[in-house]
Amino acid sequence: MNLKQQLQHCSQTGSALLAVNFYNFETLKGLLMAARSAQCSLILQLSESTLQYLGIRSAINMAKTALQQFEVAGWVHLDHGSSINTVKECLDAGFDSVMIDASERPFEENVRITAEVVKLAAAYDANVEAELGYVAKLGQEQTAVYTSPEQARSFVDNTGVNALAIAIGTAHGFYKAPPDLRIDILQQIHAATPVALVLHGSSGVPDDQLRAAIKNGICKVNLATETKNIFMKTLQQQLSNTEDIDLRRVFPKAIDAVTDLIMNKLSVI
Repeated sequence: MNLKQQLQHCSQTGSALLAVNFYNFETLKGLLMAARSAQCSLILQLSESTLQYLGIRSAINMAKTALQQFEVAGWVHLDHGSSINTVKECLDAGFDSVMIDASERPFEENVRITAEVVKLAAAYDANVEAELGYVAKLGQEQTAVYTSPEQARSFVDNTGVNALAIAIGTAHGFYKAPPDLRIDILQQIHAATPVALVLHGSSGVPDDQLRAAIKNGICKVNLATETKNIFMKTLQQQLSNTEDIDLRRVFPKAIDAVTDLIMNKLSVI
């Protein structure tokens, strides 16, 4: 089953997939150890900054090989693609899914760019995700600006996009105050459009709110900040307590910390 089909199944059954960013082999291993243990599927996400760090071919080959090695059913997704050129590079490299993020541009321009990516991705049978509304990125002000159900309907009708990231009270990065998701707006958007709805910024969202979001239409939950944080904090603690320079002995506890985090997230989702 490709990702488009799987997300539609989730949308129809009130379930969701966890989509987790990885940054190197160690974080990738931690994610897949958790998915294998929980016998869950997983979406592996790569941001543009990670692709610049690893290289597109190295990143996709690492992800695909690791999915086979750990015997996990999964897909590889471009997270927050900023240009059509980057999207095409990823599709050519074998990505199962791509996100084009033109959410900070005017509505009409977001529609035009997204529709172009949908047309491009059709030849690859790839899933296409876009974003509509204001989901604060790292360093941006966390303000309460929500996706309009009417605009969501128009956006989907005019782009043919498969998945839509919406603004219902989340933000990328850690929260300054506990988030309060607008489940009522989510319900309206879910009723207005048939596409798979995506929740960005799940790091720090209380479990009960995540469950409520999934019950009411969210079928892809993105996680990044908590993974980076737990890996680096654990690694820093390890390094402060040892002079060992053998990374093969230093990294495992940080990998295990990522596994524990993802196991907990999968139990919620």
